[in-house]
Amino acid sequence: MIQLKLNLDQLYGFVPKEELLSYDKKISSVYRAIYNKTGAGNDFLGWVDLPSSYTEERISAIEQHAAELRAKSEVFVVVGIGGSYLGARAVIESMSHHFAQLCGHTPHIVYAGHHISEDYTADLLDLLDRKDYSMAVISKSGTTTEPAIAFRILRAHIEKKYGVEEARRRIVAITDQSRGALKQLADSEGYATYVVPDDVGGRYSVLSPVGLLPVAVAGIDIRQLIDGARKMENMSRTVQNLHGNPIAWYAAARQALYHSGKTVEVLVNYEPRLFYLTEWFKQLYGESEGKENKGIFPAGVGFTTDLHSMGQYIQEGLRFLFETVISVGTPERELRVPEADSDLDQLNYIAGKRLSEVNHKAEQGTTLAHVDGGVPNIRICIPEISANTIGQLIYFFEMGCALSGYMLGVNPFDQPGVEAYKKNMFALLGKKGFEAQTAELTKRLGL
Repeated sequence: MIQLKLNLDQLYGFVPKEELLSYDKKISSVYRAIYNKTGAGNDFLGWVDLPSSYTEERISAIEQHAAELRAKSEVFVVVGIGGSYLGARAVIESMSHHFAQLCGHTPHIVYAGHHISEDYTADLLDLLDRKDYSMAVISKSGTTTEPAIAFRILRAHIEKKYGVEEARRRIVAITDQSRGALKQLADSEGYATYVVPDDVGGRYSVLSPVGLLPVAVAGIDIRQLIDGARKMENMSRTVQNLHGNPIAWYAAARQALYHSGKTVEVLVNYEPRLFYLTEWFKQLYGESEGKENKGIFPAGVGFTTDLHSMGQYIQEGLRFLFETVISVGTPERELRVPEADSDLDQLNYIAGKRLSEVNHKAEQGTTLAHVDGGVPNIRICIPEISANTIGQLIYFFEMGCALSGYMLGVNPFDQPGVEAYKKNMFALLGKKGFEAQTAELTKRLGL
């Protein structure tokens, strides 16, 4: 049963329902391109049926290996960048105690290779000096600069700490099936390995071992995560139009708003555990749609916190944005506002109410205020934050991104623009083969 719902009531004042319905044929056409693999980038559609492809044997193997790593690790390091770590982090953060590290929950999941900060990496080594740890290094090629640097440093550290043989048992490589520097190293060193499927790009890889192994090491039920994604996959395959398919409605709404001049989408959550789901969403949509001088710019805010900062701009700034709100029905815990004898803070009018009720009223009041201020709102409703609903959300956004990208007329599975900064960085660092650009770039920078 699909529990995720899409509420468009706060959108129809900006885009008539009849206009959204006019996208029905286009949606059906795009679905055919996806399932028949006739669109651009069709060699990267392996994520489409990834949830339904898992067998009991594959799931059990990941769970067993994760349990072994958990037993020997106070800390588990995920080495990767972009989709190689954001998906796993989104799931882990959404399903973890807010203060897991301080409460002594182990293993604590930490991340490396997602930037090149010297201080961060040195601080991480300080931690790993004092804690038992293992790690997963995630890269198809093994030569992506940020994770490759981090893994070179961490490999030297773990081998010095435990010795080469034990280090090999504590390192997992998630990489290409047959080629690349990391695959070659993993084979020569005897690391346990998992395959990043050739037809699954990084930002669509959270439901592959890229995400599932770290999530399982964190102690999260990957069966429920996969089951939620499988539900959404089955729904999407069964209903390839606007009639009863919330993913299709979402993609159509985004396109209708984009063509009406709304070029920025702000993903809104009212639960801090969803912060990294927003970060994953930003990468998924930004890297997929931002091409050929086209695309909706993905942004994100956490309310009510950001209502006291970004809320001002959203309410009264330039009218080029719309909001997509993730609305959570019931929290995991229960806490009520106590009554006070003095009532100096004037809060006795909400005494006895659950904090979630206050939060929901803030959400409803904000939605109405922003709609009145000229900001269209789409609301995605989930009953609670659970592994199953997070799995549904992941597949919802992945398929929504594919549909929306094809409707926009771009290839949602490549990222040619990402290479521009790398070429400049290589030249400035003096990498062989880039010497011709070094002098020009140095002059432009005034160095």
